[in-house]
Amino acid sequence: MNKFKSYSRYLMCFMVLLLSAVVAGCNGGGQDPILGSGNMGNNVALAPTVTAVAPPNNATGVPINDAIIDAAFSEPMAPFIASGATFAVTCTAPCANPTGTLAFDATNTIATFTLTLGTSLAPDTLYTVTITGAQSLATGLALASPYVWHFTTGATQDMTRPRVTATDPVTTIPGPTGGVPTNTAITASFTKDMDPLTITAASFTVTCPAQCVSLAGVVSYAVGSKTAIFRPNAALAPNTTYTATITTAATDLAGNALEGNQAPPPAASNYVWTFTTGSGATPPGNISVISNYPAAGSDTACPNTAISVTFNVPSGLRMDPSTVDSETFTVAGPSAPVIAASVVLDVATGTTGTFTPSGPLTTGDTYTVTITGGSSGVRDLAVPSNDMTSNFTFAFTVGPATGNCLDPIGLGTASTFGSMGGNAGITNQGTLTVVNGDIGTTAASTLVTGFHDTGVGCTYTETPLNVGFVNGLIYTAAPPPTVSCPTEGTAQTFAIAQAGLADALTAYNAMVALPSGPDPGAGNLANLVLTPGVYTAASGSFMIQGGNLTLDAQGNPNAVWVFQMATTLTVGGPGAAFPQSVILVNGAQAKNVFWQVGSAATINAAGGGTMVGTIISQSGTTFSTAGNTTIATLNGRVLSLGASVTIVDTVINVPPM
Repeated sequence: MNKFKSYSRYLMCFMVLLLSAVVAGCNGGGQDPILGSGNMGNNVALAPTVTAVAPPNNATGVPINDAIIDAAFSEPMAPFIASGATFAVTCTAPCANPTGTLAFDATNTIATFTLTLGTSLAPDTLYTVTITGAQSLATGLALASPYVWHFTTGATQDMTRPRVTATDPVTTIPGPTGGVPTNTAITASFTKDMDPLTITAASFTVTCPAQCVSLAGVVSYAVGSKTAIFRPNAALAPNTTYTATITTAATDLAGNALEGNQAPPPAASNYVWTFTTGSGATPPGNISVISNYPAAGSDTACPNTAISVTFNVPSGLRMDPSTVDSETFTVAGPSAPVIAASVVLDVATGTTGTFTPSGPLTTGDTYTVTITGGSSGVRDLAVPSNDMTSNFTFAFTVGPATGNCLDPIGLGTASTFGSMGGNAGITNQGTLTVVNGDIGTTAASTLVTGFHDTGVGCTYTETPLNVGFVNGLIYTAAPPPTVSCPTEGTAQTFAIAQAGLADALTAYNAMVALPSGPDPGAGNLANLVLTPGVYTAASGSFMIQGGNLTLDAQGNPNAVWVFQMATTLTVGGPGAAFPQSVILVNGAQAKNVFWQVGSAATINAAGGGTMVGTIISQSGTTFSTAGNTTIATLNGRVLSLGASVTIVDTVINVPPM
């Protein structure tokens, strides 16, 4: 529900109690047992619910230095100690249950468990988090039953700084962004789960020049969508330039400070953007659902499907991520509700919500999806916000698993690596290369050149310090020759590199073992639009030359593509008239695209092209070429099993799993 309306309801309930009036309309859940949410005149107060958690339910590879575990609730909650509620984090012996402290954020909607300073999670361990007895601050009602979720750690630490991946109003360079309505909230979405206790009115500010009054507002954080929200207390001034700032006080679950846009890496810095308001506000208008996946009445949905809806937002703004959660977006089977692993908004538009079940759906069963409307339902980021007039409901039936119902390829320890050089090393030949993730090699003598990283206590001897930057760690047998770093070149880090390479090989073999699929472009994937599935190069080689490749998820954010080739992968080429890119549409995600390359891959994304997915090659990869005037981008990973990787002026963004 709209968490901030909960405060006004709480105050209203308090006044009504003083007057000895009926308190039926003061429940936090706001849902009639028959009519659904938004019927505040009913006589039934519903129990609060948990709407999102971090780490997510069933997450794997969770870094061992993640010191924050949190849960978001549907409404403000009473202090746990006073109410007798518990928040327990446990593991099976010989693992010792972690200790820590519990605190709520400023809105009392997010409970945060912080591990005791100096302690960490055990590697490769299953943890269970159990919340019992948590009570609504307004009604005193407790959770209907204990809330339980699980996550499994990996073997690595997280040293990758979080970044801002999208803002509203949008960030433009040099800015300011013009024509912003005066009745909007301000948001920033992050690449990683953040510590909610660090997203505050001190770390997220909106200011304007001295002649206007800088904004006061309420700052909150939406756990599932990784989004910070600044809700102004009053309308923005018309025709005025504002500066929004998120400071380095904002940290992720491992305590890594923000990699902003005010200083070159590896330094942490603030993220700052500017915008100018127009002459007035956007007019009010009700939200509606314009499309959904699976389609209503479909009987071919995959058992591993995600469910998504796309909203029409007449205000032109994004949806409020704190209102699109597991309370307002529900899925029910024939006998019980479906538990959500996550409910999130897309980063690109902020108008598509996705419900990912915590486990496979049952073949043959029919499921009913409800998006809650009314005052307790989904809302946009206008101030005051707009809602849907009524609930939106549709149903679909799960069909049998087919060749299009692929599960993502498990990467294990390799999932944190932006690049892996096998036993032959990694070389950067450009001054603009950035790897937002880890890199590593299992070479007996360190063969990582042209990089430095974020390792705490690291020093560098490059002159000048303008080589490629690793926003993460370098896992090698010994420190790189130009680096002195206590976190690198140890037996422990070398073991992680070895484990990463072994897991990459396992993933490669899993792709090889999949039944082969079609070769729709006779080896050239350019100018094709491909739906999910396995694609196999009949001649042994794939290329993307002469146009872009588009991957269409058809509304399913869990859609997976696997490209099998016995020999080479070539993208673009010298003298290409324009960059060759892979484009994702209709919910497709970089984390779900995989390339199995039997020999070598050459990705010549000249002129700023974008490659997508995890590339695992047998005989090495070259990414971009010297002399390019625009940085190439890989939203994925480039992992070589038996040869070197060469990178030139490329930004690699490791997608979250």
